[in-house]
Amino acid sequence: MSLSATTPRGGAKPAAKAVDVLLVCSAGGHLLQLRLLADAWQEMPHAWVTLEREDARSLLAGETVFYAFWPTTRHIPNLLRNLRLAWTLLRMLRPRVIVTTGAGVAVPFAWLGRFMGAKVVYIESLTRIAEPSLSCRLIGPIADRIYVQWPELRQNMPRARYVGKVFGI
Repeated sequence: MSLSATTPRGGAKPAAKAVDVLLVCSAGGHLLQLRLLADAWQEMPHAWVTLEREDARSLLAGETVFYAFWPTTRHIPNLLRNLRLAWTLLRMLRPRVIVTTGAGVAVPFAWLGRFMGAKVVYIESLTRIAEPSLSCRLIGPIADRIYVQWPELRQNMPRARYVGKVFGI
């Protein structure tokens, strides 16, 4: 496994340097929602950790991206691989803030990142209306901020903030 960032086409970029923001999420809807918030950090040094899927290569073209191991759901060997990857990347990148929309890949990065002094911001998925996701329940205890996209969910999560929906629907 190479720890240099890869371009979406698989070519190597120079070794990564420290970033202000590390964006960690699974591919698919988690990635799309986080990508839609890019104006919040676009001018800051940042990097991504996600799963190597076609949508990730497309949505993150030109970005610094590190690919994690998948599947992540109930797959202990990949959890351990991602824990090792998180340890290595967090020591190398030294992010001030980790922003995530989940899911499984985010858990080791959030916990280790918090242990290493990074702030953790969790944005719950638009699909979660009444109950928090498993990744939110696992990351929530160490998150500095939790945002939800439905007022109904905010009622069930006293620490969470509701400021609207990512998609604006």
